[in-house]
Amino acid sequence: MLQGYLELKLSWQLFQKAPETLSEPERNRLLEVARKQNSIEQRILASAAAANVVVPAATLATRVAEVRKRYPSEDEFAQDLERSGLNETTLGEAVERDLRVESVLEKIASATAPVSAIDAEIYYRLHPEAFDRPEARRLRHILITFDNAQEKARAITQLESLRSTLQNAEKFAAAAARHSQCPTAMEGGQLGVVKRAQLYAELEPAAFALFEGDISAVLESPIGLHILRCDEILPSGMLPFAEVRERIIERLTDKRRREAQKEWIKGLSTSR
Repeated sequence: MLQGYLELKLSWQLFQKAPETLSEPERNRLLEVARKQNSIEQRILASAAAANVVVPAATLATRVAEVRKRYPSEDEFAQDLERSGLNETTLGEAVERDLRVESVLEKIASATAPVSAIDAEIYYRLHPEAFDRPEARRLRHILITFDNAQEKARAITQLESLRSTLQNAEKFAAAAARHSQCPTAMEGGQLGVVKRAQLYAELEPAAFALFEGDISAVLESPIGLHILRCDEILPSGMLPFAEVRERIIERLTDKRRREAQKEWIKGLSTSR
C-alpha cells in the first residue's frame, strides 16, 4: 500500500503525470526516489519527535481532496488508485502518514533561531552582486498600428501632433487612454519599469537616451508606431538594504530551516 502511494505521489511531483504513463527511464528514477524517500520517512516516524503527532481530520480531508483534484474525473481517480493497489481508505492512511512526516519536519524547522535584521545586513554586505540593479526607465507609450502605407502616414502625423502637445505625464496619460491601441491605454500607457533587452530592439536605444520628462520621436516597431515618455530614470547601483531586507530574511530563514531538517535527518541515520 505504502509503495503504491509513494509511487503515485512522486510520479505527480517529479513528472506531473500518472505512474502508468512514465517512460522506462522515468520509471527507474521514480523507483529509486521512492526507495530513498520511504527509508527517510520510516526513520522520521520512528523518532522521538514523532511521538504524539496527531493530524487533524480537516487537514487530512483537505489533502485528500487536493489529490482528487489532479484527475479530470472520479473514474480516472478510482482507476489510478486501483492500479497503485490503493482504495480510499488506504489512500487516507497513506496521506495521514505524509502529514505526520511534514508535522515532524515543521517541528524541527520551527526550532531554528530566527534570522535577525543584523544577519540580513551581514548577508547583504557580503553578497553585493546579488543586489545589483541595472539601469532602468519607468516608461509610458502611445501605440498606433497600421496596415498599409497610407495608414502609416496618417499615424505618423497623428503621433507627431500629439507629441508637441504633451508637456507632462498627466496629459500623456490622457492622450494614451484616448488614442493608444495598446492594452496599456487603460493605465495611461504605462509600461512600468523597463530594463534593457525588455523592449523591441527598435525602441530600446531611444528609450534609454531619454531624460526624465522627455518624449521620443516617432518610432517604429514590428507592431506599429510609438512615442515613448520617460517618467523616471532608475540608475544602476546596489538596491538599498531597506528595500531587500525582508526578502533576505525570508531567504535565510528558508535556508536555515532546510539545513536544520537535513542535519536532524542525518543524525537519525548515525544514531541507529
